[in-house]
Amino acid sequence: MERIPRKIYTYEFKLEAIRLVESGQSVAAAARSLGVVEQTLWRWVQDQKAGKLKANGRGSKLTAEQVEIRQLRAENARLKMERDILGKATAYFAKGQK
Repeated sequence: MERIPRKIYTYEFKLEAIRLVESGQSVAAAARSLGVVEQTLWRWVQDQKAGKLKANGRGSKLTAEQVEIRQLRAENARLKMERDILGKATAYFAKGQK
């Protein structure tokens, strides 16, 4: 019998899923929209409340500083992407006005 590999979710994905639930969406609806099992999402929410949410489920606990660094790096990457998109759009529309 072949073993089914376990899915590994990033810490950022878990935090975003938890934010959906905390913003008022039900656990069932959030789990369905993300393609996660309800029980898994519920466990993430409970672990977050207890301060035990782990990065990848393999026992590595992150400090508050590590969490903040990850969040800032993700935000930095998103902002760089937005900046690049806006630069390309500006160049495209400036070329059309000549």
